Amino acid sequence: MTRLLLVLLLLVLLLLVLLLLLLPHVPMVSAMLGRTGTFRGRCRFELQQCSPLSSPPPPPELSRLHYPAGSRSRKYRTGREAGPMSSAQINNILKANEYSHTLPRGPASHGVLGFHSNMLPSNLPGEDRRSSATCMPGCGGVQFGVFDGHAGSACAHAISQRLFYYIAVATLPLRTLAELERAVQEDRAVPPLLEWHKHPQDHSCPDGGAISFHSLRNYWQERLEDEEDEDSGRVTSALVNAFCRLDYDLSVEAQVHLSMSSPRRSSLPGEASSLSSPLRVALSGCTACVAHVSKGVLHVANLGDSRAVLGVQEPDGRWSALSLTNDHNAQNPEELQRILGEHPPSERRTVVRHDRLLGLLLPFRAFGDVRFKWSSEMLSRVYETRPDILSAVSEAVRALPPHYLTPPYLSAQPEVTRHRIRPADKFLVLATDGLWELMHRQSVVQLVGEQVTGLQQQRPFIPAAGVTLGSLQRLLLERRGRVLSVLEDQNAATHLLRHALGDDGYGAVAPNRLAKMLSLPAELARRYRDDITITVIHLNEPDL
Repeated sequence: MTRLLLVLLLLVLLLLVLLLLLLPHVPMVSAMLGRTGTFRGRCRFELQQCSPLSSPPPPPELSRLHYPAGSRSRKYRTGREAGPMSSAQINNILKANEYSHTLPRGPASHGVLGFHSNMLPSNLPGEDRRSSATCMPGCGGVQFGVFDGHAGSACAHAISQRLFYYIAVATLPLRTLAELERAVQEDRAVPPLLEWHKHPQDHSCPDGGAISFHSLRNYWQERLEDEEDEDSGRVTSALVNAFCRLDYDLSVEAQVHLSMSSPRRSSLPGEASSLSSPLRVALSGCTACVAHVSKGVLHVANLGDSRAVLGVQEPDGRWSALSLTNDHNAQNPEELQRILGEHPPSERRTVVRHDRLLGLLLPFRAFGDVRFKWSSEMLSRVYETRPDILSAVSEAVRALPPHYLTPPYLSAQPEVTRHRIRPADKFLVLATDGLWELMHRQSVVQLVGEQVTGLQQQRPFIPAAGVTLGSLQRLLLERRGRVLSVLEDQNAATHLLRHALGDDGYGAVAPNRLAKMLSLPAELARRYRDDITITVIHLNEPDL
């Protein structure tokens, strides 16, 4: 008992000694804690103020991304805090807008087997649109288009709904137009001009039908009055006429709408936000790349910087890419000279600045965008009388462009390429610039070629007579490898999206990279990529 008391006494004495030793340093410890607390508080403040711009740099997997101009100095978080995405989540995002359609064999298909299409938005809401339709008997042909909107989606939506009707009217025989006009005059049902092939979500917005039909009818009435004979080069001229006439009608409809507006009037409920508001459509803009296939002849009409690339299978089985379009921007020397030649020498330094039209617009040809086409007086009237519409469009549209001296600066006249489809031409890829910013055309054609060939390999294999056992084993191993590489996606457009976002630099898909690209928050996704819209049109079966 005595020993226990002694031990306890010694412990108490040791504690007292330790306290005495620490007492002189208590103020120093308190001061250190105070500085640490202040430092942490300052860290929290700085993170709140700067987190969008100063968070850690992207992980190595994103180091090869294409950065838009002016964004290289910015770094962003790239993943969601909830954890990595599963394969099912990745596929749900990639396949949400995919669509496939097979055309019936025979003359009505005009040489088209079918098509695959997909869209992946980056903007919120997305500004791209797509269309595909078969012209009804009498019109002839199958049409496909991708449309890249800017300053909002209103113009791209209107063009995707209306352009194919204008092309149909431009290519119809005059006797068919006369029958259409008689049906309208006699108040009979007008026969349909198009059979649309659309993803269900492509029907989500109204198309302003009454105004659209009135303008379309005026177009065919003028054709009946002005044209006499059909010439052999009609499709090329018809495409140019259809593009230019629709852009003209968009402008007229907006001016009529403006003339009915009283200064500073209040808009009707929902008018300013409606995608079909004529003024909103005309103030926004879009590029367009349209393929028209008729009786084995392909015409591509391009306006802006979307592209059409033909996939050609060479006799030795290799794939090559044939471009059927030219970009209409400052990177095209001929297009740059065209723009400069249309304006006085005194404007040579201002027409194109920083590779943009008047320092603002990247494409040099587009639908809509009346702020680059109307007179300065007309634009001033818009700014004065319709603040309600201006508040619903992009901020860049709300003021007169700088150095706006000799409009129009922007054209809606497409560049048309004619190509007779050969047996070696297996498919055509139409895509907005969001794809081409991430992938070279040869890589695109190679991926689609291998994908469609791999899908063909899933069919029953019947060896030819005289094939040795060793050769048969080699053919089966090659076939198995091709099939495994494409089983993930039956849709060629989805296959391209997967590789565009997840490419590991060696032709394969890195799942972590793909997951990070798809999990970017909406407000940051646009910094890494644009909206992507792809349509792959299958023309001939690949040679196996």
